[in-house]
Parts: sequence; structure tokens; C-alpha cells
Amino acid sequence: MWLAGLDLRLTLLAVPPVMLAIHRDLHLNATGVARVTNLPVLMLAGSSIFGSLLVSRIGARRALVAGMWVIAISSGLRGAGPSLAMLLAATFVMGLGIALIQPTFPTLAREWFPTRVAFATGIWSNALLAGEAIAASLTLPLVIPLVRGSWSASFAVWGAIVALTAIAVGFLLRGEAPVETPQSRTWVPNFRDRRVWEIGLLQAAASAAYFGANAFMPDYLNAKGEPGLVFAVLTALNVGQLPATFALGFLPARALARPEPSLAIAALLAVSIVAFVRFDGPGEVVAAAAIGFCGAYVLALSFALPPLLAPAGEVARTSAGVFTIGYSVAFLGSLLSGAAWDATHVPAVAFAQFAAAVALVGVCGPLLAERVRRSLAGGSLTTAKS
Repeated sequence: MWLAGLDLRLTLLAVPPVMLAIHRDLHLNATGVARVTNLPVLMLAGSSIFGSLLVSRIGARRALVAGMWVIAISSGLRGAGPSLAMLLAATFVMGLGIALIQPTFPTLAREWFPTRVAFATGIWSNALLAGEAIAASLTLPLVIPLVRGSWSASFAVWGAIVALTAIAVGFLLRGEAPVETPQSRTWVPNFRDRRVWEIGLLQAAASAAYFGANAFMPDYLNAKGEPGLVFAVLTALNVGQLPATFALGFLPARALARPEPSLAIAALLAVSIVAFVRFDGPGEVVAAAAIGFCGAYVLALSFALPPLLAPAGEVARTSAGVFTIGYSVAFLGSLLSGAAWDATHVPAVAFAQFAAAVALVGVCGPLLAERVRRSLAGGSLTTAKS
């Protein structure tokens, strides 16, 4: 589960460290930067439903390995040319691969760890965040020198690593008997379910904060005359996420049933965003780490809630609905922020989406905590023991 989780973001976060070079070579404006960075997010929004379909047809384990191969091949093709058309087309397919496998993780967390769902979510979300940190922190100092400064070739390197993990995961799962769980006859998410919207908006807050930061922080620092801080800030943003997965994985279920953690995270996120815009140098690095921590905690929480609250056999379907809502809202927020930057020529405007993220965490977090509390009180087996 941890090895597979790396592939969810490893190729995605290889873009921000080389965005200035892509920006220069392909002549992109701020809206174009948002389009390249967030196209996979749009694919996660539009195609997660097909991940639910794939799980219902071939099972979570086979869907997982198949999707990893799609990610590996398309990532290597992103830099072919290099041309904007090829970059966008291959990024589109890569986002599709990520969308196909993401609903498998909550399903496998429920199947493999029926009495420790939150812990299992902490494991795979830790790998997801580790993949982000590895790509963001090692692309410039290690991979770019290895490929003689070519940002296009760096994408092929990360794609090869995904291919190796696909081989390893396929080998480890070879011969494993499927877990017998009730299967829903329908794979289309129920968008009339308020839980799907509440969890989806919570995930949108995390995605807007994190993907927005990765998309705009490099250009923002460059506009402030601090291009030398890009590496430190992106590293802090991504490494700062890792402790959040441990916080979620080892929290007792009763803590997830209280509103205070979500309210505290919302407050910390608000303070961190203001600090990043207001301060320079080391203050920006510390603020970026805090933004990463807050976004990661909220994201991991949104991953854990579907297997905790959805009926058996409905986890992939519920997760697909959550991903569709969460990533759609995050994509639109980032695109509008980039357009606002282009229209006003004020770099700080790009961070306006964070205000909405703070509000969503402050509202949806306590609502979902109440749902977990009711589930605990009702004696749900999965929730009570997780």
C-alpha cells in the first residue's frame, strides 16, 4: 500500500520545481501555468467515477496495477518534443491514470484493515505525501543535473520510477486471494448524499491550499525577486506534510468525532497564509511548512472518512464522488486565481483561494466530526474499532 501510494503524486509534483523553465521555453502566462499544473486535478475530478467502475469490474488490486502503468508511460511522454500540445496531452492521460487508481486506496484500506481504517489511511496518505516531497525536493538538485538540465527528460526519469514500483507492487500482490466484501451493483456516486458533498468540499479545501501553493509559489517568489527561495519553500511545503499523516494515523477514533481538531487546523492555515504573504526569507519557508501540514491533515482526513462512513461495498463509489467534487472545486479555484493574477498583475491575488479553503475546513470539519460521533454511538464495527 505504501509503495503504490508513492505513484499518486510522484509524477504530479515533478512539475512545480521546473515550472520556471517550462514557463520560459513554452511562453506561458499565469493562466497557462495554472492549466498545466492543475490539468491532472481536473482529470481526477472528471475521471474518478471511472475508477469506481474499474474497481467494480476487475477489483481494486488489478485496477491499482493497471493504473500505475498508465501513469508511468504517460509521464515519460510529457516531455516529448518538448511542445505544449504534447505536454498537455500526456498530462491529460497521466491524470486519467491517477484518477483510475485513487478510489482503489480507500477500498483496499477497508478490505485489508477492516478494524484499523484510519491507520491504513495514514499509511497510504503518508506515501502519497512522501511522493510529493521526493519529487518536489529532488527534481532540481538531483534529477535535473542527471539529465543535463532538461526538464522534459526529468519527467521520463520519474515515469521510470513509477514503472519500477508497478512491477514491485504487482509482484507483492501476486497470488493474493481477494477479500470477500459485499459489492454494490451501481458504481455511479450518489450526489444526493450530503456526506459525499461534505467530504468532497473538505477535500477541496485541502487540494486548493496544496495545489494552489505548488502552482503559484514559484512564480510568486520570482515576482518578489526571491527566485533563490523556490527550492527551500517547495521543500518545506512538501516535507511539512509528512507529520500530518502520523497525526491522523495514530489519533483515536474519538478524536475524529470532535470538532476542535478541524477548527484548530483552519485557524493555523489562516495564520500561515497571512505569514507567507507578509514575511520574507525564513518566515516564508516556515509558513510554507505550516501550510503543507494543514493541507495534508485535511486531505488525509477526507481520505479516511469514506471507508469509515460508507456502507460495505460502497467505499469506491463514495470515494469517487468525493474526489469528483473535491478536485473540481480545487481546479476551478486555482484557474480563477491565475486569471485574477493576470487581470490585476498583483501576485498576492493568486492566494485568494486559501480564504475559501479556511472557511470550508472550519464548516465541513465539525459537521463530519458529528457524523463520526453518531457512527461511534451507533456501534458501527468499522468506525468503532478504527
